[in-house]
Amino acid sequence: MLGEIASFSLLAFTSIFFIVDPIAIVPVFLALTASQTPEERRRTAWRASVVACGVLIVFSLLGMLIFKLFGITIGAFRIAGGILLLRVALDMLHGQTSRTKSTEEDRKEATAREDVAITPLAVPQLAGPGSIATVTLLANPGEFSWKVIPVLASVVVTCAAAWLLMAGAQRFQRWLGDTGTRILMKLMGLLLAAVAIQFVAQGLQELLPFILASKGG
Repeated sequence: MLGEIASFSLLAFTSIFFIVDPIAIVPVFLALTASQTPEERRRTAWRASVVACGVLIVFSLLGMLIFKLFGITIGAFRIAGGILLLRVALDMLHGQTSRTKSTEEDRKEATAREDVAITPLAVPQLAGPGSIATVTLLANPGEFSWKVIPVLASVVVTCAAAWLLMAGAQRFQRWLGDTGTRILMKLMGLLLAAVAIQFVAQGLQELLPFILASKGG
């Protein structure tokens, strides 16, 4: 049992960290807060991290309720979430920020707004469709279980890392450099692609009995 808990906890943390990708938010954060003072930047980083954490926690806890309300099966959601994650992963492998998080138009519009912490930094940059799909799938493997605890812990740790990276964005970018950022993004994209394929495979396995039953009927 302890081995299963440790294995799932590692899977949950790596999946959530890679899809939220707090490292990739550094250049976006610097661009959106270029006119802010260091103190204002720290407040923006804190608010964005807290809001993103809240959004992901809500979906971690209420995922099954959402499925029931809309009549969605867990298998179908796994496949949809896996496809979405795979798209994000492919963008990362090509060294690009995924358009499922935010578009260039979103970022340009955000620079004209006074408060960028909520949108687009918290949503959809940190808590985007891919992040929401990931926490929902990991925390709800068919029924409410102990797996929600490591998922919630991973969300908190990941959002805390995002806050630290945004608060020290200028120092981090100088230390890692453009080449280091691209290499790290591609490595995370490769691992995320494997997680996406696993989601799709599990979804197909769960939907196959329903498909066979409908053809047999």
